[in-house]
Amino acid sequence: MADACNSRSLSWLVKPCRPDPRREIIAHPSLEIVHHHHNLRPSAVASASAAAPIMSLPDDLLLECLSRVPSSSLPALPLVCRRFSLLLDSPAFLRLRCAHGRLRRTLHALALSDLGLLSSTSLPVDAPLASAWAPSSASAVLPLEALDGSFSFSHARVAAVGRSIYIIGRGATLRYDTWTGAVAPRAPTIFPRKKFAAAAIGGKIYVAGGVARASAVEEYDPTADAWRVVAEAPRQRYGCVGAVAGGVFYIAGGLRVGGVGGEGGRLDAHVCAGSMDAYNVEAGAWVRGRPGAGTVAGAAAAVPGGGCVVGACGTGVHVYVVASHAVELSFWRWEARARRSGGGEWARLEPPPISARAGLGGALRFSCAAVGEEKVVALVHVSVGCGGGGRRGSDAVAVEGAVLVYDIKGGEWTRGPDLPPGLRRAAVACVEF
Repeated sequence: MADACNSRSLSWLVKPCRPDPRREIIAHPSLEIVHHHHNLRPSAVASASAAAPIMSLPDDLLLECLSRVPSSSLPALPLVCRRFSLLLDSPAFLRLRCAHGRLRRTLHALALSDLGLLSSTSLPVDAPLASAWAPSSASAVLPLEALDGSFSFSHARVAAVGRSIYIIGRGATLRYDTWTGAVAPRAPTIFPRKKFAAAAIGGKIYVAGGVARASAVEEYDPTADAWRVVAEAPRQRYGCVGAVAGGVFYIAGGLRVGGVGGEGGRLDAHVCAGSMDAYNVEAGAWVRGRPGAGTVAGAAAAVPGGGCVVGACGTGVHVYVVASHAVELSFWRWEARARRSGGGEWARLEPPPISARAGLGGALRFSCAAVGEEKVVALVHVSVGCGGGGRRGSDAVAVEGAVLVYDIKGGEWTRGPDLPPGLRRAAVACVEF
């Protein structure tokens, strides 16, 4: 089927779901025979049976039909009926789209303020990243009274599940539908978090860190709209980032809160800044590193030569990490040799073409996302401080909102289209549909 919208085929798919006075007779064949056969001519009964709607198909066959619909027609399908909406939200639909080679990847950048406004923009990434971002739009998210009074999105994390992007803040969670632009509140995390790690695995979202007095790892089920604690992390991290590879949730970087060397809520930057903890979701167990093998005790891995992890994402069995070394940046790929052991290997890659000096006097932030197993996209932000070299320089202006694209196969960075003005401190996520 061509990717262009075929109005005739789409109308055939949608028409059977529209209200029809004959639908009740078709939907209840036994009643039709016993009570209504005297009101219909035999030819009419045969015609109605032959024209059974697509909704009479079992879920697996209906999913096959829906998975072959052109991408341009997908946003209209959830509006047909609730069954269509549920099937299009299911993991099976995404698997079938992938099997049929019909996935369309789109990069989304979102910035949410505590005033209840969401700014978003998107960029198709199936072709080379040479086109411009779609026009930015801003819409009122919710009346503030609809959320917990202690909510904050100043350091929110994002995670994509299906066509939805979940924006997780301190005391509040929002679901952003990338097809319709609708935003709806969802259950907040059990523990209010700030500057934490988040990632999606198998249709569920996992968060860790960002809490001073708890080390709980939480799992979110979008279908049930509920969070639950699934594990206790080996370290209480603050300012960490999350990544997923090979079914493992990696919690990288940040400062250690509490524990040895950090009692009373003190922050210890030297223990966690360059290390990763790894939680095997399927096994429900932590991947343990081997002390003396280049890892921190109990951690999956540590970036060689130190450095502070400032960005990370995963694809396939690899984790890609951006690390800051005060005056330079480095870029690494981690590959675990075994999912349940601490063994693995780091490979140093070409660093991103941004000087770490661009953040002097402020902060250099990265939001990273994998585009399939082909590219890594790093969205760069610079926040300039007010004192001690906080004057905005030419380097800072040049990289604010920069989009850097790493070609995994070619091993090279290129510069993508910069983020539109007005989306500062945005987070980036890739949606595949």
